[in-house]
Amino acid sequence: MDYVARTWENIDWVTLILVGCLLCYTLTKYLYPKRFQEFVLLPITNKYFLVLGKGNEIKHPFNILLFIPQVLLVSLFFYLFLKVKQGGDFENPLLLFVQICTGYAVFVLSKFMIEKLIGTIFNFETLSNRYLYQKLSYRNLLTVLFFIGNLLFYYVVEPSAIALLIFIGIIALLNGITLFYSYKTNRTVIFNQLFYFILYLCALEISPYIILYKVFV
Repeated sequence: MDYVARTWENIDWVTLILVGCLLCYTLTKYLYPKRFQEFVLLPITNKYFLVLGKGNEIKHPFNILLFIPQVLLVSLFFYLFLKVKQGGDFENPLLLFVQICTGYAVFVLSKFMIEKLIGTIFNFETLSNRYLYQKLSYRNLLTVLFFIGNLLFYYVVEPSAIALLIFIGIIALLNGITLFYSYKTNRTVIFNQLFYFILYLCALEISPYIILYKVFV
């Protein structure tokens, strides 16, 4: 078996972030064992939404604890993507990572607030809260894949632009499946508000990601 020599760099700060995310998951499981158990079973059953997950619990500490690793892990992956795309190290990698974290957090939270505002203005706040909660929960779960992906690309295999794009494609596909499931679950209400739903879909679910794609690719 042939082994590929890999050039190692000082990524102590990456290790600390990954360990911090793991501790965050461990703390969440320790503080909310029942909720966490139902959460990890989301790909199999929607009992989490029926029993524990409520649309008005978006600000629950459980969700906040899971959102922190989401910001860190997604930002860490896109830092790696930018590094591979550039073809070398950055002058101040930690500063760039902080900037990516800040940008990602502002993007997600701003989008969330706009979606909440639209739900209030057009009088479908209950549907909006339920949908946002489902989307947040699924994306927090998908973040586990980013944790695994970061471990592989930083410590096991040499990352390439193609490999990273394939990984992004898989995440995008899984995210699309979760969105489809949410739309299917709320199809009755969606059909009653079809015009506003299409407007929302184009303005807040498609356009922002097209912009991000143009920025990073």
